Amino acid sequence: MSTTNPPPPPPKLKTRILNIPPSSPLGSWSSPNSLQTWTLPPTPLIPPSLTLAATALTTSTASSFSTPVAFPTETVYGLGADATSSTAVKGIYTAKGRPSDNPLIVHVSDLSMLNTLSTIPEIYHELISKFWPGPLTILLPVPTSGQLLAPEVTAGLTTFGARMPDSPLARALIQLVGKPLAAPSANASTRPSPTKAVHVLEDLEGKIELILDGGDCESGVESTVVDGLCNPPVVLRPGGVGIEEIRQVKGWEGVVKGYKDRSEVGEGHKPRAPGMKYKHYSPRARVVLFEGHKPVNVGKELEGGGQKKVGVIRTGEWEGLVGETEGRIESEEGGFAVRQGSLRDEEGKELATVLDVDLGRDVKGVAHGLFAALRELDRLGADIIFVEGVSDGDDIAAAVMNRLRKAASEIRP
Repeated sequence: MSTTNPPPPPPKLKTRILNIPPSSPLGSWSSPNSLQTWTLPPTPLIPPSLTLAATALTTSTASSFSTPVAFPTETVYGLGADATSSTAVKGIYTAKGRPSDNPLIVHVSDLSMLNTLSTIPEIYHELISKFWPGPLTILLPVPTSGQLLAPEVTAGLTTFGARMPDSPLARALIQLVGKPLAAPSANASTRPSPTKAVHVLEDLEGKIELILDGGDCESGVESTVVDGLCNPPVVLRPGGVGIEEIRQVKGWEGVVKGYKDRSEVGEGHKPRAPGMKYKHYSPRARVVLFEGHKPVNVGKELEGGGQKKVGVIRTGEWEGLVGETEGRIESEEGGFAVRQGSLRDEEGKELATVLDVDLGRDVKGVAHGLFAALRELDRLGADIIFVEGVSDGDDIAAAVMNRLRKAASEIRP
């Protein structure tokens, strides 16, 4: 009786970060006010690190083991692989530890590339004109014949998500590869999404070979996902484009919310879009979310809990560090500082170390710094993180609260 040995685990890789200078020429549109063709600069002007990454994505599809490449977009860092190659796409799932029924978004450099994958229904024409390139993903039908996408991209669905990133670096990489790139966020599955190259390294070191460093991402939350193939059209995932903005577009006045703010594990269905089913965006520390700026008494929360280091993320109404504090800056990220102090009882006994982050009142600033703040408090060893929620709305605030509710271990209304 013969037996089949399990495949060997993928080798541990040496992960390199390749810098892309901010002033690098990355291309332009062939015609003004047209998204039809993204044209690259002359070959000698293309950054060598970008060419190296494109070559890695092109040549790895021919081998039995494929490793994706991490690259920045305007939303978060993505983990890209040739969307037409099963071997390449499987490499994404392996590197992230991502469930195989969680579909991937396909990134294109221009409309010419998208037209090779599917027909674009008329319902999307004005939406594309207004929001592309940008943080909006549209669901398109998978062709019944001549399908180019690897089946792993769609996870068995009859639709796939597509978007055109606003990052010229991302579009240049896609154009250099000459194929659409399947690209979820470049983090380990369930972890906070990465907004810096170092965040990718924290999660995926040894699992991928190349990270393109194009600086911090602008938005900090992923794209909005919409489905215009049904009536009324639906927002499947809130993100960088608000639902009220979408309602201003002809044909989308009646768009409705079609997502839940908590994971939907065990409900017996395949997710229609990324981020719908599984727990996401979670740091290692326990996260307690307080909705609607409800005040928190940190001392009371810690009674009998044994936590020695407490993270606090403020978004407007909460006061600063509680109790006696030195207010020392422990670290400084792109848009915020982490201040360290001491929480003491009435007798002056130290109860815990507090790591305080103030993301400010501007919801776009909160969105930009949220994932980085969760990661930084993790890095500094927080046992528990208390987060002040923002006021729910139909703009980017909806995306912020959606991510926080999926990250939270406990939610206080």
